Amino acid sequence: MSPVALSLLALAAATVHSVSAQSTFPPTALADKHFAYPTGIPYKVDTDEGLIRGHQAGYNICNSTTENQHSLCQTTFLNSIDDFCLWAPIEPESMVANTEGEMVAWCTKPGRGTRLIPNGALRGVQFMKTPDYVQVVGFIDQSKINIKGDDWGGEMDPHGADLRGNPMGGLFYSNAFSGNKDNYVQVIEWHNFMGGNAFCLKACDPAGPNAAHFCEHRLDRIGCQFNAPNNAQNGTFEACEGDNQDYPGVYTVDGQVMTYTQPPEDQGAIATMPYTARIPSSSNCVAHTSEVLYKALAAVTAPGDSSSAPAAPTGTGKPSGSSGGAGTTKGSSTGTAGAAGASQTGNDAETLVVGGMMGALGVVFSMLFFA
Repeated sequence: MSPVALSLLALAAATVHSVSAQSTFPPTALADKHFAYPTGIPYKVDTDEGLIRGHQAGYNICNSTTENQHSLCQTTFLNSIDDFCLWAPIEPESMVANTEGEMVAWCTKPGRGTRLIPNGALRGVQFMKTPDYVQVVGFIDQSKINIKGDDWGGEMDPHGADLRGNPMGGLFYSNAFSGNKDNYVQVIEWHNFMGGNAFCLKACDPAGPNAAHFCEHRLDRIGCQFNAPNNAQNGTFEACEGDNQDYPGVYTVDGQVMTYTQPPEDQGAIATMPYTARIPSSSNCVAHTSEVLYKALAAVTAPGDSSSAPAAPTGTGKPSGSSGGAGTTKGSSTGTAGAAGASQTGNDAETLVVGGMMGALGVVFSMLFFA
């Protein structure tokens, strides 16, 4: 073996040791971190150092100093048909697969310290309140919120393969469960599918005994059709009351309750499903017009439009009175799954470790082959 090859092998071994020594999981999972709104929220929720996916990209204290179309706010809400936020990328033309760990909040109302969903982006929205969760499903021009137009997307949730959440450090609140519009409770279990110019966002009542089941986060390859079955229609805006859906992945055939298991990604795309998800019944639907619902968005333009100012504050755009930068280290976690589609690949924390090792070793073995 040549001296060059021996040196490369030693370098690879050191790289493998370094990557392996990095921690994958934080001491406390994101879903176990509880903060009262608004006074108990820290500047950043994800502060653990040395983890594989890097640092939280944004911040959680959001106010008037961060409210602009460059905001990095990662505190989000789902309250009603006219008051909700979606997770979407920081930069234009992004793929959800590459940015799930760094998504920021895009909202329908000002006053949250976030970005605002541009005028005309929302093409149809159905809000549903059930005994155990609230849900908003709809159609959107996703290019207006920085998602590449032909991207079938992926899923965000408070867990992720490394328990840091997607996005990392993302907080979620709602006043839909408290009976008081001024009383926000932290939503612990939720999921949000974005892609294919559609979306679904579900927030499960933290006081409910089955929140983790209704807001299942492991079926990230089969989209809204199976995780949030609905009757949303393009061009229609309505708020309804409804029954609970079946737990995602649970279905009944000839009286027998079955559970669907998502196949590993190395088996390829999911071409067929063994069942059709039951759409729960709804009632008391009230029709609305988008012009009235989202009047506050009338002057909000899409990224890239020269009139989409105000620009970010000088520096990081962090909230006034906070210290530290916004964080720019990127991570990746899952792959492609349309909001109504059924194909997704993934890079969980374990895969990132293996990928780091194989990348280093691949260079070495290539050099050995040609030495």
